[in-house]
Amino acid sequence: MQNNISQPASFRYLDVVASFFVGILIVSNVASSAKIVDTGIVLFNIPLAFDGGTLLFPFVYILGDVLTEVYGFKIARRVIWTGFAAMALTTLVFFTLGVMPAEAYWEETAGSGAYDVILGGMSYGGIVLASLSAYLIGEFTNAAILSRLKVKMKGRKLWVRTIGSSLVGQFLDTSIFIFIASAAGVFPWEIFWSLVITNYILKCGIEALVTPFTYLTSNFLKQKEGIDVYDNF
Repeated sequence: MQNNISQPASFRYLDVVASFFVGILIVSNVASSAKIVDTGIVLFNIPLAFDGGTLLFPFVYILGDVLTEVYGFKIARRVIWTGFAAMALTTLVFFTLGVMPAEAYWEETAGSGAYDVILGGMSYGGIVLASLSAYLIGEFTNAAILSRLKVKMKGRKLWVRTIGSSLVGQFLDTSIFIFIASAAGVFPWEIFWSLVITNYILKCGIEALVTPFTYLTSNFLKQKEGIDVYDNF
């Protein structure tokens, strides 16, 4: 087993992976507020629908898996907190823009009402609490499980570890986010189960489909960085 043999400042690709992690996190949260998509599929009398961020958000977990697998839980934890800070900053920006006076022509052609419905949704107390709570609980659970499984399984069967940890992390993330958002009035309770089931299936399905990418990226980084951390905590 190879442990951390370098200082974070010497890593060649950590900043790239972390930047994509944070960037995808922010974009997926904006997309979640922007649109709810109807799949046209009904499962057990439940029409399946998902928020726009569902298509991109699984890649946050995929990159989180890569960070934990290659660099270890300690560094993954730092990136997760960085993502949290970036989300909080994004929320503050959208809130500030929402309370600032609108220019007359923009108000006529676009309007504060449209802003409040789409981008303003990211600054509402309910959606902020839902996003930040679900993100922290889901991501830290995913990273902790993946890290422990790596030690127990002696680094073998990465696909079992990534999918297994994501099944738990994504369930917590999805259910907590939609529950808090629904309780705050962001989403109607009538589509609660529709959103939970569809989002969870899509998120886990997308992550399972791109497992080869997780393998390729992890192996590439381990080779180039000269690191493969096993967390003993």
